[in-house]
Amino acid sequence: MKKAKIAVVTLGHYIYFDQFDGLKAELSKKTAQFINYIDTDKCDIFDVGYIDCADEAFEAVKKLKKEDADLLFVLLSTYVPSAVCAPFIRYIDIPHVLVGIQPLDHLDYSHTTTYMQLANDDICAMPEIAGVYERMGRDIPSCIVAASSRTDAIKKEVDSWVDAASAMAGFKYETIGYLGHTYEGMYDMHTDPTAFSAAFGSHVKMLEICELARLTEDITDAEIEDEITEITDIFEICDPSVDPLTDYVKNEDLAYSAKISAALKKLVKNNGLAALAYYYKSEPGNSYEQLAANLIIGNTLLTSSGIPLAGEADLKTAAAMLIMKNIGGGGSFAEIHPFDVTDDVVLIGHDGPHNIAIAEGKPRLRKLKKYHGKSGSGIGVEFSLKAGPVTLLSVNVDRNGKFRMIAAEGTSIAGDIPQTGNTNTRVSFGGDVCGFLSRWCEAGPTHHLALGIGHHIDTLRKFSKMSGIELIEVK
Repeated sequence: MKKAKIAVVTLGHYIYFDQFDGLKAELSKKTAQFINYIDTDKCDIFDVGYIDCADEAFEAVKKLKKEDADLLFVLLSTYVPSAVCAPFIRYIDIPHVLVGIQPLDHLDYSHTTTYMQLANDDICAMPEIAGVYERMGRDIPSCIVAASSRTDAIKKEVDSWVDAASAMAGFKYETIGYLGHTYEGMYDMHTDPTAFSAAFGSHVKMLEICELARLTEDITDAEIEDEITEITDIFEICDPSVDPLTDYVKNEDLAYSAKISAALKKLVKNNGLAALAYYYKSEPGNSYEQLAANLIIGNTLLTSSGIPLAGEADLKTAAAMLIMKNIGGGGSFAEIHPFDVTDDVVLIGHDGPHNIAIAEGKPRLRKLKKYHGKSGSGIGVEFSLKAGPVTLLSVNVDRNGKFRMIAAEGTSIAGDIPQTGNTNTRVSFGGDVCGFLSRWCEAGPTHHLALGIGHHIDTLRKFSKMSGIELIEVK
């Protein structure tokens, strides 16, 4: 996974250090203490250093600009004149988070010295500095305020910010593929690529189905065998179910899907894609019809490996899947299916693409004689997400063309699902499923969404603040 770069700068006040021996050395330790809260497996860290005057701040800003960081934590180690922070406010145009972590839970009031107060004055300047962000035309940053004894709470908050920065970094300088066209009549799917680039910072590359066809023709027998080995290791191949559309998976079916899967991986690699939205209907009997109809296994393997693919050329849901993947939720392509008022759950799934990295148990393959609403036939993937907390994330645009996110948290409930060669997850929202579905639809999502494991609304709030993309929470 692409890592975010997290910058950390610690601010102080130079005048104190001639007055109080040892104070600067004590305050400087706060940098390393804070960095210990950051999971270095998730990100790269740039320590800007300890800055205690405006002149040092200007020099630090020059170095920091070269690092191209994604997020800046501004640690206030004591009272800090806002002039020390102002160069970072003015010149470092990335999201900032102000941090005030007080060493003590409380002062020993009857024995407190001025030195001790200064060592615990981490939030003294926070109101001043927050106000200067506003005066300098910048959004007032979020603030982390805690005593150092609240280790778990601090780590959880820092982790959430790092995850949000990772979601932003997932789009940075990246290319998102767009293959084919949107499904006819789905007005919610249409997306302006320029507006997408403005909102997310990625280039949208238009791809041709003939490129995929050429790559498919060049796949060797050895490559097909390797792909079949991977597929049979991962999936359980099932016989037909009660649904008359299902059929036996024949060797030639598997070989054809494996061939296209290998070609799809090359398409993604050759074009340097971070994600892909695709759909192609074709004329009946055209060779492209069966090619497009047999992408499900390949797009499932790619999505599960960290390259989200969104069907029906839903570019916005490709973005939602990429966000969900980078905040740790996985993210599978899904839509609302029939609900169950007896158990107060709704089935959420799709006929592809899927994310088997977050599946409950071994995913299954079923041959489908036809895809409802689509042309061609091929192999479908069937599974449910892991039982436990889940998050729904949809990305749409408002009446002014602005992107916005709609999200909700629920619970994946283990239980029976239809054996129709589609994914389906039984999701509860704490009772009254019909009431929830009414509120979800009233929020104006697309009919597609990214379904991921874990509860991530808090991180999505941070992503919203960092990206400027509105978040609507449905409860």
